[in-house]
Amino acid sequence: MKRIKWLIIWACLGLAACDPTETPSPIGAEDKVKKAIYESMQEWYFWTEELPSAPDYQSASSNEEFLNSIIYKPLDRFSYLTTQEAFNNAFVGRNAGHGFGFAFSADEKLYISFVFSESPAGKDGWQRGWEIVEINGQPVSSYKTSTGGYDFKLGPSDPGITNTFTFRLPDGSTTTRSNVKAEYQSNSVLDRRVINLEGKKVGYWAYQSFKATAGLTPTRSAEVQSSMEFFQAQGIDELIIDLRYNGGGSVAVAEQIMNYLIQPANSNKLMYTNKLNSVKTSLNSFKNFSKIGSISLNRIVFITSRGSASASELIINSLSPYMEVVLIGDNTYGKPVGSFPLSRYNTILSDNNVELVPITFATANSQGKAEYFEGFPANYTVGDSPNIPWGNPADLRLNAALQYIQTGNVSGRLTREFYKPSWEMIDVFKGLQQEFPAF
Repeated sequence: MKRIKWLIIWACLGLAACDPTETPSPIGAEDKVKKAIYESMQEWYFWTEELPSAPDYQSASSNEEFLNSIIYKPLDRFSYLTTQEAFNNAFVGRNAGHGFGFAFSADEKLYISFVFSESPAGKDGWQRGWEIVEINGQPVSSYKTSTGGYDFKLGPSDPGITNTFTFRLPDGSTTTRSNVKAEYQSNSVLDRRVINLEGKKVGYWAYQSFKATAGLTPTRSAEVQSSMEFFQAQGIDELIIDLRYNGGGSVAVAEQIMNYLIQPANSNKLMYTNKLNSVKTSLNSFKNFSKIGSISLNRIVFITSRGSASASELIINSLSPYMEVVLIGDNTYGKPVGSFPLSRYNTILSDNNVELVPITFATANSQGKAEYFEGFPANYTVGDSPNIPWGNPADLRLNAALQYIQTGNVSGRLTREFYKPSWEMIDVFKGLQQEFPAF
């Protein structure tokens, strides 16, 4: 009798519970990754208290679907899954695809908005301002969906995929180009120059994404260093930073930029604070400025759009307490939170090449400003001009920025003609690609 009793006790211990009313869902081999996702989220997710207490592993047909079922929907538009290789490559600019972006004009014409110089599109000579009139023999309008967006059906970014584009060039002529997707190294700086404005030297810097240069320690960007040294050597009096197509990227590179831009008198002051979830409060931290170079400005004009997100907004927020910050263009995206990859903390994720990148922290500036999920409002709303080359004052947003520097205001004509696109490139992508949007 005693033997039977001990067998029952041992069975209870082995099953962790003997309540016949509890029927926990079994974890099959195919659900181990989902369980690893959930356990990692419990530990690191910024909104860990909002996770379901009993996730359903079996109803989700994929890891992506499972993650989407457990995230905190009211605020989280950002958490994603990818592979370790894709994550690491993106943050140092190793891409695959055609290598261009797009934007719509007020009359809903589609233009190339930027081109990476070493990409297949860049090597074929594509330029900002070329109008895309056909894709694979079909007019752009034929790709419009019932929701008001567009699906251009360009396929995945895998090398070897070919698409054909017909362009209308600025001189009115047309050209048709077939372009084969390939691997390439993308650049972050799309344009840099100094504009002379009534005796002032105005730096203009079109910056597409916060990507580090592979192999540099500590993490930083050689492109950023080169640009800032260029502006420093030119002795600029004002600076316009164009972030209209910048979806974010490396926080370390954002810090590098801010350390160039902060005034010498504000070096060592608080840049931002970093807050993790309630389980990880011991890891809360802060970052101070550490001045690099000799650029010293009292204000910066940023050109922004709804495509300006994440690290772009971190720079705007962190510099605001220390200088005049003016936004021209459109309201930013609204991402006051950030992520770091979690596969290094979980062997199941690592062994299955699943990189989990959920929201893990929130930042605040030195004045405590933290929750800007609606984005930063533009001081002056001005429409985009994707048909105008970089650095040309005919570009409405650059023109408005120069007006503000010159007069302290922007003409009513520019703001009255503001056109807010209902669909932009940032809407095409999710997850990692949304942070580094390009075709």
